[in-house]
Amino acid sequence: MRILLLDDDTFMLDLLADMVTSLGDHTVVRETDGRRALIELRLRPPELVVCDLSMPVMDGIDFLRLAAAQQYGGCVVLLSSVDPAVLRTAARVAEAQGLTILDAIAKPLEPEALAALIQRAAGHCRVSAATLPGNLGK
Repeated sequence: MRILLLDDDTFMLDLLADMVTSLGDHTVVRETDGRRALIELRLRPPELVVCDLSMPVMDGIDFLRLAAAQQYGGCVVLLSSVDPAVLRTAARVAEAQGLTILDAIAKPLEPEALAALIQRAAGHCRVSAATLPGNLGK
């Protein structure tokens, strides 16, 4: 599975990437900037995005809004240390915009929880052929 990790904290990205690779043969892409992550969604859409909400330049809410505008068809996990009510609200807003939100979880993420999320994503999250590069929807 292709997984995009988006967080402005490089330590958190390294920790998450290590956890993901320990759980199986996954392609992990790390981004600290939502703008570059949007390009990644367009060029090489992952089945799963793990996204922080609190980031400089482009926060997670803006990233999710623009991902929905791009018609990202995979799944998203929100992972943040913001107030739980804000996290739940962000998840509802993203779903209302057409994104598939697997879960909204407070940091830190336990390895067992990540394993369960990846297992759910494997059975549920697919990137449609119409969104893949080079496919003109034919």
